[in-house]
Amino acid sequence: MGWIELGRIGAPWGVKGWMHIETYTDPPAGLLEYRQWVLRLGTGERITRRVADGHPHSDRLVARLEGIEDRDKAAALTGAVIEVDRAELPPTGDREYYRADLVGFKVRNLEDVELGTVGYFVDTPTGPMMVVQGAREHWVLAIPKHLRKVDLAAGLVLVDWPAEP
Repeated sequence: MGWIELGRIGAPWGVKGWMHIETYTDPPAGLLEYRQWVLRLGTGERITRRVADGHPHSDRLVARLEGIEDRDKAAALTGAVIEVDRAELPPTGDREYYRADLVGFKVRNLEDVELGTVGYFVDTPTGPMMVVQGAREHWVLAIPKHLRKVDLAAGLVLVDWPAEP
């Protein structure tokens, strides 16, 4: 299925090559279980780096990659996307889905109104939002209360969400 984005490299942390890491894994420290990261640079080039060390820090992670020993080298990676091949991800449980697997799915509500297609997800303080793009944009709170059913074979997400605000 391709590459799945698991996080991004933020600003350097200190002067010895450490970096802030924004992680999209649950739990956040789960990203550190991948000992080797594929980084997609702003140019689109992919490079691979082993994780030398890392740990939780506030609401994110900090990590140091092999070959990155100073602040300048860490700064050069700011904004790089941390990716993994979809085949390397563990299988999902019942009613669990990887967000990337849902992008492009059609979205219908309980009244059988098609709202559009899943464009992307955004993490907000109130929880993850599924951004549905159609005649108008819907930001659906992506929690079981609103995500009623996912039909992988049909490429469809059924939501408890109004067509009009």
